Amino acid sequence: MIRRAMIFSAGRGERMRPLTDTTPKPLLRVGDKRLIEHHLEKLAAIGVEDVVINTSHLADQFPAVLGDGTRWRLRIHYRYEGPQPLETGGGIKHALALLGDAPFIAVSADIVSDYDYARLPAEPDGLAHLVMVPNPGFHPRGDFWLDGARLNEDGGGERLTFGNIGVYRPEFVWGESAARFKLLPMYQRAMQGGQLSGERYDGFWRNLSTPQQLAELDAGIRDRHQPPL
Repeated sequence: MIRRAMIFSAGRGERMRPLTDTTPKPLLRVGDKRLIEHHLEKLAAIGVEDVVINTSHLADQFPAVLGDGTRWRLRIHYRYEGPQPLETGGGIKHALALLGDAPFIAVSADIVSDYDYARLPAEPDGLAHLVMVPNPGFHPRGDFWLDGARLNEDGGGERLTFGNIGVYRPEFVWGESAARFKLLPMYQRAMQGGQLSGERYDGFWRNLSTPQQLAELDAGIRDRHQPPL
């Protein structure tokens, strides 16, 4: 069972302005909950005990709103990255002392889905395991190819989009010396070594980038056109 997780929450959310001028994107509401609360509830439901939330933009609002995690039966640890976010890779490396030595879940706060985190492997077959989704309209070219349970860039299998849900071993970022870096080079290196597994998910999944998308999903949930999540 996976006991620790990280929720990426440090981004500025430029495309979600003006809402993010005063509220961090993960603390915006959809349905009757804040975006990040959907993830906290789902992580608690599968037995996760500790959640690291990386912060930068309007960082002081997170502990003021979410507290220490007690209401979800979690322990929340806040990891401030300074005024300039460290990107996904740098964010993980900055949080490694809190994430421990075992595989951990990492998700982006600004996605909303009904994916069951209990499906994630407690021990990924390789350095990481990614949840892939059919290519959305805003990203028709996709990211990687999924051939069986293995991801590649060689054109084998079906080209899909990374759904920003994954399980990582801490050593996934051990070799990176920079303080601020993205995960893409890590994914590419792992794929070259056959160390990146994946799965396709066809259920409800949304990546929220704009106020219009947020409003549409909120209306759909309230009118029961979308899953209640």
